[in-house]
Formats: sequence, structure tokens, C-alpha cells
Amino acid sequence: MSKVWIAAFVIGALLTGCGGGGSGSSGSAGGSASAGGSLGPVDERTAVLSWNAPLTRVNGESIPMGELDKYVIRYGQDSENLSEEVVVSNAQSESEMSYQIGGLENGTWYFTIQVQDTNGLISEPSDVVSKSVQS
Repeated sequence: MSKVWIAAFVIGALLTGCGGGGSGSSGSAGGSASAGGSLGPVDERTAVLSWNAPLTRVNGESIPMGELDKYVIRYGQDSENLSEEVVVSNAQSESEMSYQIGGLENGTWYFTIQVQDTNGLISEPSDVVSKSVQS
């Protein structure tokens, strides 16, 4: 029997620094924004993305933390073409995760995240969040 993959997933973003007005979404099984307090100093050209591990698959079936493999963060300055990618391994290690992306140029940056399980199944991308960087 194949499993329908993976839960409705929400990424929250703590978007800091100058012009850090960001947008996010809430209200799905994936979680909500939270501050990533242990990541150290954050400058205006950095976005801190925070999210919670999904608890269920799209079909409502529970997904144990041990079945999560990695998160794939995609980002870029064109919301329709997110050309940059970061893979965060050890998805099963914590239910609340944060990742800091630095070196962002001036302009608006867009971010999504997906989770992949140990069978290689990958979720749909989360809703897009954004950050404006200005010097």
C-alpha cells in the first residue's frame, strides 16, 4: 500500500533586519512562526526560517518523527522561480527547526520548504513567505 505524502506544511519566518517586513502564513498542520533564539546574531541581510515538523500526512495518517529524513528550503528573488536550494538533514532530530540564510542582496526574497521522508516521498511546497532587504 502506498502512503499519500506528506502533511499540509507551513513554514513560518522570523524575518529580521532592516526592511524586515515579512509575510507568512498560519493555521495548518505544519505549525507556525517562532523565534530561533539559539542561532546567534542576525544581520539585515539574513532571514531566519522556523518551522514545526508535520504530524500527519495529507490523508490524515500520522507520521512518526523517525520517518522524516530532510527538509529542502528553496528561495530566490522571483516567487515563481526559486533558484537557490538548501538541504537540512536530520529532520527527525527535532520537532521545531530553524535555519538561517545569510548574504541576501537588496530586494525581496521568497522562501518555501518541503519535507522528505525516509522512503524518498516529498511534500508539496509550503506557502511562500518573503523578506525585503534594503541597505
